[in-house]
Amino acid sequence: MEGNIIQTKSYEFALAIVDVYKRLSGERREFVLSKQLLRSGTSIGANIEEAIGGQSDRDFFTKMTIAYKEARETLYWLRLLGDAGYLEMDDSALLGSKCDELCRILSKIQLTLKSRMNSP
Repeated sequence: MEGNIIQTKSYEFALAIVDVYKRLSGERREFVLSKQLLRSGTSIGANIEEAIGGQSDRDFFTKMTIAYKEARETLYWLRLLGDAGYLEMDDSALLGSKCDELCRILSKIQLTLKSRMNSP
């Protein structure tokens, strides 16, 4: 994992999401939305790991696309939990910023790979 920025950042983000889930389910007694956040927020890194182990450029691209979609979904749950008052706005904004960074990196990876796969 050393030297792979997206792998490192997605793993650190997943740890932060697990921490938020523990607080939301333990202190706030919120189980439904927080479980959605946990699922999508940890899925980003899991799909990146699958992409790295992919068997082809197409497989890599597909898994990175799924990771991007999971990151977009995670942004939604963070906004919803913040706006609904379950997450402090500072927490929601900080995690949202980190998630947005993951989205930007994943998008760049997709664009780069797409152009490489489409060139002769």
